[in-house]
Amino acid sequence: MVSWDVERSPMSVQLLVRLGTDHGLPARACLESTRLTEEILRDTGATVSARQELTVIANLLSALGDPPGLGLEAGIRYHLTTYGIWGFAMISSPTWRSAIDIGLRYLDLTFAFTRIQARDRGEEFHLVLDTPDIPMALQRFVIERDSAAIQTIQHELFAAPIHIREISYPFPGPALGTARYAEIFGVTPVFGAAECAVSIPPEILDLPLPQANDHTTAIAREQCRQLLASRHARTGVAGRVRDYLLVRTAAPPDAEQVAAALHMSERTLRRRLAADGVTFRGLLDEIRAQLAEEFLVTGGMSVAEVAQRLGYVEVSSFSQAFRRWKSVGPREFRARQLARQRPLPAGVSSAVSA
Repeated sequence: MVSWDVERSPMSVQLLVRLGTDHGLPARACLESTRLTEEILRDTGATVSARQELTVIANLLSALGDPPGLGLEAGIRYHLTTYGIWGFAMISSPTWRSAIDIGLRYLDLTFAFTRIQARDRGEEFHLVLDTPDIPMALQRFVIERDSAAIQTIQHELFAAPIHIREISYPFPGPALGTARYAEIFGVTPVFGAAECAVSIPPEILDLPLPQANDHTTAIAREQCRQLLASRHARTGVAGRVRDYLLVRTAAPPDAEQVAAALHMSERTLRRRLAADGVTFRGLLDEIRAQLAEEFLVTGGMSVAEVAQRLGYVEVSSFSQAFRRWKSVGPREFRARQLARQRPLPAGVSSAVSA
């Protein structure tokens, strides 16, 4: 799910505006209805919201007619340096698998509008891109953009032209041919599929990355964690609710109790949270998911202890919720995280062939 209220770097909007101007569209037309200006975008301390960025995309498509492949043209402009500390954490990771792990964990530090999940089935590894929160008219662009960005990142991590096995798209193929898709991905996509899935050769997942550095990646991960926490720090009613819930996770109050504590009716509370783009249940899930990961991996707690700390009466209920958040059970999640923190065996080759 896209975190609409998490602030983003303006870098992506800058790239989108540049895409528009390359197609003859004035910058002011790209920024229409966003309350953004070129001066704001040049401010190194500025941030933008996901909604503002999505408005820029809508402006582009409205003005340019939504030509197939425009998202690809956008996506190849998103280099690792575009993402700041997130990109630095990726490139210093020991392997592509660990880079994917940190990339998905801190996905809110990127500009992705798709919800990306890793599907690991041993002989097959897919990154599945979904767009549950995106208006239908914008879905093709954001799927093309985010999938092309994944391929660009993969090339830059390995400093070599690594091609994917297969890519599928849930929309029809372009009438003017698929040459540009094949040029970017190394394969012709399957169009009209049930989902968008990028199939990555599993044999490259555990190869060392050329710029891997354990010390650097540890520092970068911590900076990602701190930056994401600061961006998740909510203001207004949503912030007050989050703060209230955060210290009561062992016995979380319901919406009526929180509303009473904040001296308002439950109806008013829900209305004001909706105005902030969140729900009471969503805030509680956000807190639980964040703490569950920290308790399991950093805190070293058992699954039963984590379930109790987060207010679950049954461990099975917590496990089901965790699987909904992370697409994997808590025990398997922790095992994967701990395994990826171990150094690679000596003698593993760092060479990656094209």
